[in-house]
Amino acid sequence: MQRLREAFPHDDPPRKAPSVRDVTSWITPHPDRLDDDQAQQFKQILARCPALGRTAEPVRAFAELMNDRRGQDLGQWMDGVQADDVAALHSFVNGFVNGIGKDLDAVVAGLSLRYSSGAVEGHNNKIKMVKRQMFGRANFDLLRKRVLLAA
Repeated sequence: MQRLREAFPHDDPPRKAPSVRDVTSWITPHPDRLDDDQAQQFKQILARCPALGRTAEPVRAFAELMNDRRGQDLGQWMDGVQADDVAALHSFVNGFVNGIGKDLDAVVAGLSLRYSSGAVEGHNNKIKMVKRQMFGRANFDLLRKRVLLAA
């Protein structure tokens, strides 16, 4: 077997194609935080899909706004998105139902202030999960006891 292996050398196994989660995790951090292999794969993907490259830059800039809590720069970012031709980001900015322009003051406050309602949302989610588990099995008194014991 050793002679056969030496006679027919094989190439490295083909690299697994990156998943959508991999690609999105390469878009949001600063490019310096990617290792060499990730940066190379990301460059190859951007070369094959120029639309993703046009989308990646504004998304990365928005991630930096969130991480650095620079809500005051949101208007400038929105103007830059409007100047580009990426339709998905246009609907994110100006969407009729879900656009951030609908409630700009709240978005700027969320990007600027260090306060968060994440803990409250987590408790609401937990209570709803307990309620769904007990659906059709018991009455409100038992639900109340389970919620109070969980707290």
